[in-house]
Amino acid sequence: MAAGGVSGTTADALMYVWFFLVALSVVYVGLDAFTNNPELTVMKWGWVLVTLYIGPIGAALYVLSCKEPRPGDHERFVTPLWKQAFGSTIHCVAGDATGIMMAAVIASVIGLPPWGDSLLEYIVGFGFGLLVFQALFMRDMLGGSYLGAVRSTVFAEWLSMNCVMGAMVAVLVIIRSHVPGTDDTAGVGFWATFSLAVLAGLAFAYPVNVWLVSNHLKHGMGTVRVLGKGGEAVHGPTAAATSAGTGMAMPQTGVTGEQKAAMATLTVVFLASGVLLAAVFGRLG
Repeated sequence: MAAGGVSGTTADALMYVWFFLVALSVVYVGLDAFTNNPELTVMKWGWVLVTLYIGPIGAALYVLSCKEPRPGDHERFVTPLWKQAFGSTIHCVAGDATGIMMAAVIASVIGLPPWGDSLLEYIVGFGFGLLVFQALFMRDMLGGSYLGAVRSTVFAEWLSMNCVMGAMVAVLVIIRSHVPGTDDTAGVGFWATFSLAVLAGLAFAYPVNVWLVSNHLKHGMGTVRVLGKGGEAVHGPTAAATSAGTGMAMPQTGVTGEQKAAMATLTVVFLASGVLLAAVFGRLG
């Protein structure tokens, strides 16, 4: 059966090659992150998960923005805002996309219609990203209180999630509506489509994370040499010598309530645009 000018056999072969590259990329990122790189543990898992979803693209982004190029150089290397924002985006997408993936599998098994599938994906993705990847894994860095961590991260996580889901819902619904087999969790097409959707979500969530990090509403990338393995500050000469440029000390934000409302409006409009594209070019209903 032809799909988009490529025979089903050829398309499947290309997808299997892609999954092979994904496996190699995950092994590379996982080994390097957990044995060589001094980033926080939650970020190690974040990079592994995102690489699992977007394969060699994730591995390339890891090398360019996070992998320590030389021993002792991680703090200086991750200082630029674009890298700090990439760390923030990876953290967000790892949690949100994992929740979305779990919801997509559940929706497929119980046979939810596309609109129900998308709604479940948004709820579970936002909940998993906020309650697990943000609040639970970052609570030490955010004062040690789980509820306090939820309160301090919910706004930033919501903005990011709107952008992730706005892109993902358009990709998932449109492709599933027109390419046979991409809604079957047992087929390679389902997972290839999910990879493409996560890549789109990552790309469109990045700009809002630049804004969040630059305005001290969200952390960027850090290092255990400064913050400890759980994200709790380390004191003494080592911390003093390596603290410059980590971007993990959260200064008071100068963002006004009106600016927050404006950015929230933009992300809601983006989410609505993704839903509209899914409804117009796919079978959302």
